[in-house]
Amino acid sequence: ATGKTQELLLLLLLQALGAAANDPVDIGDVEDLSAALTDSGLDGLIVGAPTWNTGADEGRSGTAWDDVVGKIQGLDLKGRKVAVFGCGDQHGYGDYFCDAMEELYSSFAAAGADMVGKWPTEGYEHSESKAEVEPGVFCGLALDQDNQDDLTEGRIAKWTTQVMTEMNVKVAA
Repeated sequence: ATGKTQELLLLLLLQALGAAANDPVDIGDVEDLSAALTDSGLDGLIVGAPTWNTGADEGRSGTAWDDVVGKIQGLDLKGRKVAVFGCGDQHGYGDYFCDAMEELYSSFAAAGADMVGKWPTEGYEHSESKAEVEPGVFCGLALDQDNQDDLTEGRIAKWTTQVMTEMNVKVAA
């Protein structure tokens, strides 16, 4: 991956929680997946992935997520609030824009997680996306640093406010 997903995650966390955010964790470094995803000290999870393996039915991110996404479905995440975001290139890969985001979304939902953070497709210029889970709605925040980087900060600001509300997270001012 190019590092854009990690950079955007840091921006998301700073926007949403400031100093109250936990440090990001690379899923590839997690030894006990179940313990990490069910930690009662967390109000919720914000997870993200790039779409790298375009057109694939699975393993779409080209990251460590591809190795654990199937394991997530077997966990009991009932009641855990989870929001997803994805990075993609809607002009270069408009037929697969942010497809990996849907793979994360579906895996966490299958484990019983309470999925939050759906986002409108309005303003995007893709032709298809598996992340469009209902007409006009992405399963999470879709970001395109290649073609719409000027919209990223505004989208993140709106989305993080939405997600924190949906997660019932109160952030001290």
